[in-house]
Amino acid sequence: QLHLVESGGGFVQPGGSLKLSCAASGFSLDYYAVGWFRQAPGKEREGVSCMSTTGGFTKYPDSVKGRFTISRDNAKNTVHLQLNSLTPEDTAVYYCAATIVSDGWYDRPLDVNEYDSWGQGTQVTVSS
Repeated sequence: QLHLVESGGGFVQPGGSLKLSCAASGFSLDYYAVGWFRQAPGKEREGVSCMSTTGGFTKYPDSVKGRFTISRDNAKNTVHLQLNSLTPEDTAVYYCAATIVSDGWYDRPLDVNEYDSWGQGTQVTVSS
């Protein structure tokens, strides 16, 4: 079973940056598409980035495009999410997720239902 552990969350002022990491164990990430999701209090979990197995395909929603960057290091079995120009609206618990890629993943790569392995989450708080 693939086990995912996020780290790197914290408290940051508006305009600041954070880098989240997701360490995988149990299986190699080489065969998994990965994604980052977030969930704010009272809101549904939403996808903020995703990447295919080789890194050749990525997708971001408009709300974070140009500010967030996903990357992966398959040799270290790790995925990262760089968060820049943070605003209070980015405050949420951030989750790493992974899935064996199917044809359907490319149609809905930011859909929570496309992923079957999840980390426990890391809190990001943006406030002055």
